[in-house]
Amino acid sequence: MSKSRFLTAQWKNLVMLNYEVPPEILKPYLPAATEIDLWEGKALVSMVGFLFENTRVLGIKWPFHVNLEEVNLRFYVRHFDGKEWKRGAVFISEIVPKSMIVLIANNLYKEHYRALPMRHSITKDGLGHTRFLYEWKLKGRWNKLGATVRNALVKIEPGSPEEFIFEHYWGYNRLTDHKTMQYQVEHIAWQVAEVKDYIFDGDIAELYGEAFLPYLSVKPFSAFWANGSDIAVRIGDKLVVSATLPK
Repeated sequence: MSKSRFLTAQWKNLVMLNYEVPPEILKPYLPAATEIDLWEGKALVSMVGFLFENTRVLGIKWPFHVNLEEVNLRFYVRHFDGKEWKRGAVFISEIVPKSMIVLIANNLYKEHYRALPMRHSITKDGLGHTRFLYEWKLKGRWNKLGATVRNALVKIEPGSPEEFIFEHYWGYNRLTDHKTMQYQVEHIAWQVAEVKDYIFDGDIAELYGEAFLPYLSVKPFSAFWANGSDIAVRIGDKLVVSATLPK
């Protein structure tokens, strides 16, 4: 690998609710040199909640920034580097409880982080299920994202909807109309479990804009949970697309 590791951590207990949206509402966020990655002709966005644990930035555990929650809204793209397609994610919004993460990620990686009070819970639901809940406080109200999951792990099947959602190993951020930040995310293939029930109760318009309100207010297209693993984020680089001169 040509790039050093910027961040290492464990991502654990990933709840993902996936919604179909018109591709047009994603175009303002689409980085140069990428195109929307479709699942069976559908453009999907995912509401994702998970835990960061054992976090290190440039090999250092920063006090009070080692274990924390994150909730984000993302969509999926691909980039052809001249030899192969790289499948990645673009983050529309990311919520964490620490303002230092916002400062670093938004400046270095041009991410879209926001710091809000957060909490999470993991509780048993009967004999065979566990409930995972992520919450963030906005305008005095606790917003919620969660799922009740069967206590049985299985491998992700090749060609499955779960593989499409989880197997994106690059991040892309729009810098300008002609520049894109690209970074690699490394992790092993995760295991998944059946989602019995789910919840998303959030201020969609305030967090993501009015354009997303009709599409995130309905039943999700699919709901997934993954156990997670150790991860590493490589130092990013820039893709530059030449401007097309008018004829």
